[in-house]
Amino acid sequence: MRTVYWALDFLVTARAMPVPQPADEPAIVPPTAPACDAPGNDHALAEPAAGACAVSGLDSLLDALMRLVAGHFGVAAACVLPGDAAAGAPGWPGAGAEGAGVGAEGTGVGAEGTGVATSSVAAPLREALFEIRRAQRTIGTNGTLAPHDIANAGEPLIISDLGTDPAWQACLSRASALPLRFVAAWPLRGAHGDHLGSLCLLDHAPRELSLTDRASLDDFTRVIAALAAQETIIEAQGAHAAAHGASAAAPAAEAGLHGEIEALRAREHLLALAIAGSGTGIWDRDVASGEIRYSTGWKAMLGYADDEVTNRIEDSYRRLHPDDVDYVKATMQAHFEGRTDQYEVEHRIRCKDGSYKWICSRGKVTARDGEGQALRMIGTTTDVTSMHEMAERLRESASLVTNLTNEVPGLVFQCRRTPDGHMCIPYASAGIAEIYELAPVHVAAHTRAIEALIHADDLDAWRASFAASAATLSPWHLEYRVCLPRQGLRWRQGDAKPQRHADGTIVWHGFITDVTERKRIEAELHEFATTDGLTGLSNRRHFMARLDARHALLRRAGRASVAVLMCDLDHFKSINDRFGHAVGDEALRHFARVLRTHVRAGDVAGRIGGEEFAVLLDGADLDGACAIARRIQDRIAREPLECGAGTVALTVSIGVTQMHAGDPSAEAALSRSDVALYRAKKDGRNRIECA
Repeated sequence: MRTVYWALDFLVTARAMPVPQPADEPAIVPPTAPACDAPGNDHALAEPAAGACAVSGLDSLLDALMRLVAGHFGVAAACVLPGDAAAGAPGWPGAGAEGAGVGAEGTGVGAEGTGVATSSVAAPLREALFEIRRAQRTIGTNGTLAPHDIANAGEPLIISDLGTDPAWQACLSRASALPLRFVAAWPLRGAHGDHLGSLCLLDHAPRELSLTDRASLDDFTRVIAALAAQETIIEAQGAHAAAHGASAAAPAAEAGLHGEIEALRAREHLLALAIAGSGTGIWDRDVASGEIRYSTGWKAMLGYADDEVTNRIEDSYRRLHPDDVDYVKATMQAHFEGRTDQYEVEHRIRCKDGSYKWICSRGKVTARDGEGQALRMIGTTTDVTSMHEMAERLRESASLVTNLTNEVPGLVFQCRRTPDGHMCIPYASAGIAEIYELAPVHVAAHTRAIEALIHADDLDAWRASFAASAATLSPWHLEYRVCLPRQGLRWRQGDAKPQRHADGTIVWHGFITDVTERKRIEAELHEFATTDGLTGLSNRRHFMARLDARHALLRRAGRASVAVLMCDLDHFKSINDRFGHAVGDEALRHFARVLRTHVRAGDVAGRIGGEEFAVLLDGADLDGACAIARRIQDRIAREPLECGAGTVALTVSIGVTQMHAGDPSAEAALSRSDVALYRAKKDGRNRIECA
């Protein structure tokens, strides 16, 4: 095998510079690929044209493979060295007895991925490999590395960090043009087990090879060894044709080569299918140039075609949600500076249609310069919108507990109920101290300590709820009150799922939380929904609901007495016109206070609309209702409204009726009292009329 191949992000660092070479070593001259069909090619190698073309094609294929290997492992360089590079055997083609370096023929890939490596670039790398080999011999002599590992040709060599062992310092100092820290050489074996050379990985920074990396190296070396064998066959055929004018085919070797290549393609195809099926996109960022390249799947994830996304990192930041930009940049910078092992963020990104998706991006710096600055970063992006939407739905459903209770810690428990009804809680989390002001030991044998704390009005419901859940294996759910020594009266909500064991024991696993704040807010919301905001009395909706409920009870009981009053402030429009609406509102509040002083427990007073009020008098007949109406008139006459505008006299007209069991609806009684009210206003106001 006559050629050294490179994949050289590494060569960007190994800039052209003078490097001392042994005096007896010829300079490396960059080869020029032979023109296979160009007439008058005076510089073609001394092989037949067909053989030269075949070798050139294999060179290109190996060249591409080296790029693939370097990118796959994220190293600065990957190369194939003829002979035993791992053990430093002297039989490298083109090397002197002391291992002067790699032979004069060598191709390489420059910073842009094309072209031929110059001797000023190849020489520093050759010198570095030579020094590593010399250091190996030194280490073997000093006993740091076992002589068997040095002499055993074809064994893998992995040097994770040249700088961790003092024996390697000479290597680092003499090969300073290429500051290597990591070297791995994997043997290339021929069809009969013979050692063809080594696949080498080189990097500026220390690193380790995982088991997956080692398996991948085995796969790559099998393919490269097949290509090397094919190249040897082609060169032998070319030499034979030059001597004898004939060419022999090597079908078996060619078949083996194609088989290895097809296997590699199949693995790549399966990997591509797996990535596509997972909804994952791939990106590759060149930190120095500010470019980032995306896979087709990444672009499709956001609704873009291949040619609709630029490679500039500035444009990628513009697609981020404004609230996430600083977080993403800070996380990225932390990884660049080596403060995190990998880059991982979840954030929102704008799609082509203007909507936003949630994505999870993971990546890792794969190349750094000699000063540790990030050069290249590769990663993946996964659409996690559905997970975030699901999480949002869960948050909304749980907001009644988590948000309103301000995330008060709760009690996680296991409760057991034997067939004879005995209950105990064998497991209770530390939250029992907050929920019940008890310790787990207090409830491990029985639940009497908890029952002693449950409000007397809720204890029967607590017991019955567990019994019903056990009977039907339905989820247990209960809201109940507890009276605690330190916290006082508190509300608790319990939820659990039951399971029946073979012996008939029912076991619940669940959670109990403090919902006192939620209950308080529910009470406030109920008050807002049932109360008139201006007067504090029941609003029309709540009053009518109470009126309907009382009518339904009257129809069932038959003999109960219920009266209804309709009240209207006289000349209310004149008050608004003369004093203004603020005084009018104060007049309504003043009358509401008077009404509130004359209603009893069980009675309901409400504002029906404007200046109209209604009163439901439970247990009052018509005469009793008229007496209450007169007291209301007398009180409002004795206590006029005192305000900034002065004293405002108020009068009220009232219509009275009695609700009957035979009324078709509660509205019927309200309508009769309204008719009586209309008659009182028509006959001069400040009157009481019955209907």
